[in-house]
Amino acid sequence: MHMQLLNDDRVIIYDRTDFGPSNLTLTEDQCSRSNLKDCTAHSAEYDSITNTFRPLTVQTNNWCSSGATLPNGTLVQTGGYRNGDRAVRMFQPSCNGNGCDWVEFQNKLLQRRWYATDHALPDGRVIIIGGTKAFNYEFYPKTTPSSSQQLYKLPFLEQTTDPAAENNLYPFLFLHADGNLFIFANNKAILFDYTKDVVVRTYPAIPGGDPRSYPSTGSAVVLPLKNLELGVNVEAEVLICGGAPAGSYLKALRTRRFLPALNTCARMKITDPEPTWSIETMPMARVMSDMLLLPNGDVLIINGAGKGSAGWELGRDPVLSPVIYHPNNALESRFQVQTPSQIPRMYHSCAILLRDGRVLVGGSNPHAYYNFTNVLFPTELSLEAFSPPYMSPTNARLRPVIAEPLSNLKIKHGKHLKVKFLIDRLLLINPAWVSVTLLRPPFNTHSLSMTQRMLVLTNTSLARPRGFGKFQVNVAMPKSNNIAPPGFYMLFVVYHNVPSEGVWIQLT
Repeated sequence: MHMQLLNDDRVIIYDRTDFGPSNLTLTEDQCSRSNLKDCTAHSAEYDSITNTFRPLTVQTNNWCSSGATLPNGTLVQTGGYRNGDRAVRMFQPSCNGNGCDWVEFQNKLLQRRWYATDHALPDGRVIIIGGTKAFNYEFYPKTTPSSSQQLYKLPFLEQTTDPAAENNLYPFLFLHADGNLFIFANNKAILFDYTKDVVVRTYPAIPGGDPRSYPSTGSAVVLPLKNLELGVNVEAEVLICGGAPAGSYLKALRTRRFLPALNTCARMKITDPEPTWSIETMPMARVMSDMLLLPNGDVLIINGAGKGSAGWELGRDPVLSPVIYHPNNALESRFQVQTPSQIPRMYHSCAILLRDGRVLVGGSNPHAYYNFTNVLFPTELSLEAFSPPYMSPTNARLRPVIAEPLSNLKIKHGKHLKVKFLIDRLLLINPAWVSVTLLRPPFNTHSLSMTQRMLVLTNTSLARPRGFGKFQVNVAMPKSNNIAPPGFYMLFVVYHNVPSEGVWIQLT
């Protein structure tokens, strides 16, 4: 139900704690520390390098919760259900070898948070917005005495509530290039200054009036940010794809009528003085899909259904074929359909990018409990990897290999970095085809990738030969925390649309 890639290449995976016993047993020591009724795990750490996993001891119910990473790489995980709805859970990567596990704090949130959205901020905190009957926001950590008691109202969430859902759940949330927050709910959006608690501007609604956020669950990204050298006047575009027509949730819930999902994407440059949505048609309709930024700047659309809505057993017609969206292509040539999977990934499935460029896909459980038989879409326990076209054998010789920097380099905003890489010595390198990207891995749940962000770094000098097959490109880190909140990013060299394996960079 939830996934986060950490800066030690391990993926934290977890489900709700009240489904009953799982298929992964806790160790004897973990069981002695667990307050749950069974000694099975409801969270796991998956090592994407060694393809191994181990159980973790999440204690409070994290069903439909949210999360983000702090500047030091620690995963902060907030809210959930019943005994977990005001809890904060922390997971620190690489904490003394194999002993890392969840540390949990009860009643650290001021508001019960179920289906809320988190986002990492330029000052290192995390903002937590919305949730069931929660038309407000708060921050974590509680860095001052006043912040520990301060809950801020956000009327926009109540104003845009979908009557069918009776709540405004999992709103889309992105950090604008100017440091304000772009908040999207139902089919409307605002730009919000959380430091002054004021709405800066109101954006036009998406044409057609159909909702795009939970339970009419579409998915969304901020397209890669470019021209970062000045830290100001950076253009930002939001892309929102799929969803379900108005009324889909209630029709599926009450009458078992499953309406076709939306087959459109809406794209808007949110930095324009007078922004408007442009509408594009996808190759197929989709609800409950995931959208991931790939290292070369393309967007992957994966998972989901062709009919119905988010919610227990309310989706039909699984969409098995991933689609890649090329944002820089001409208008009618942006979508590229990929080879289909054989596994339906419906409600409560996940997808995240790994450092080697593959996409880890897992889960799918549209049922109130684990259910493996006599249902349309059984509970799915498998993980699989989707390999984008840039990983095909025909592209192997185009793939750069980063020689420097080594992983986990710390670098400050505004500093310059020399990136050395190797490439097939027989290639005639065109410097214009070389780029360097930074990608912040998101927290993924319910088709929403929280704090997902990609930056195309500015080249301060072109790639130059340093011997056969050896090259160097000099790049500048973004000057502003608003462009790149502090934390861990994956750095990639991209040549001719083919990315290298990434290395970890901590932007401080």
